[in-house]
Amino acid sequence: MKKRVGILISGRGSNMRSLIAAAANPAFPAEIELVISNVGNAQGLAYAASADIPTIVIPHKAYETREDFDRAVDQALANADIDIVCLAGFMRILSDWFARRWEGRLLNIHPSLLPLFKGVHVHEQALHAGVRVSGCTVHFVVPELDAGPIVAQAAVPVEIADTPETLAARILAEEHKLYPAALRLLAEGRVRLENGHAVFTSPS
Repeated sequence: MKKRVGILISGRGSNMRSLIAAAANPAFPAEIELVISNVGNAQGLAYAASADIPTIVIPHKAYETREDFDRAVDQALANADIDIVCLAGFMRILSDWFARRWEGRLLNIHPSLLPLFKGVHVHEQALHAGVRVSGCTVHFVVPELDAGPIVAQAAVPVEIADTPETLAARILAEEHKLYPAALRLLAEGRVRLENGHAVFTSPS
């Protein structure tokens, strides 16, 4: 049975689009069943709706605490019988409560080769450090920011003339391939979170 996936977005949802496209293949082991945004005018909502995927807006400013907001998101996910949650440009730091509740079923994509360059302004960090290779990482989400066990990575060369914008564009193209591949691994049970580590198994 295919896994039911919920996606959390805050903006245009370009990685969300790549997941929706992958799930359109009948052979893909997951279905996108819900898109939730904390921003009412997020561009990704219209795209999800055009793909006949239910959407919900849960404005974080309507809640007194971060955990109150996360509990509302959790209830919406539970109502849709979601198995796996993918963060796709979701510009909110999740509470420890939410990270633990969805432990092992919560993925994020980050535009660097973690553990390098956590947080924001990632491409500026990479160029300032003078690295010759950057990339992107899909990881399990844990309470510590950008510190969850790695599921998959893709490397991208850093060019001498790169700006944060040009580097970001090349990495984003790899993100769109990497995220569906990582979701496939989790949906097929070929990776799991166990004792703080990503454990991989060969396909049967």
